[in-house]
Amino acid sequence: MTTAEVTSEVFLMAFRALPKRQREAVIEKMLMDKEFMEDLIDIVIIEQRRKEPSRGIDEYLADRRKKAK
Repeated sequence: MTTAEVTSEVFLMAFRALPKRQREAVIEKMLMDKEFMEDLIDIVIIEQRRKEPSRGIDEYLADRRKKAK
């Protein structure tokens, strides 16, 4: 396990050990952080779109060039 993985495991264990009201307070505090909220939204969008078909960069750029004309 990497240092980041170990740290996240320890954090999650400590979080889960908190009483429900304290967990809610931690979540509320995190959601009030604008940067964290933006990251969270990005992660949700990525997960929702993960199974969508993708296309190569060349195809994307060619399509953009066509639309720009």
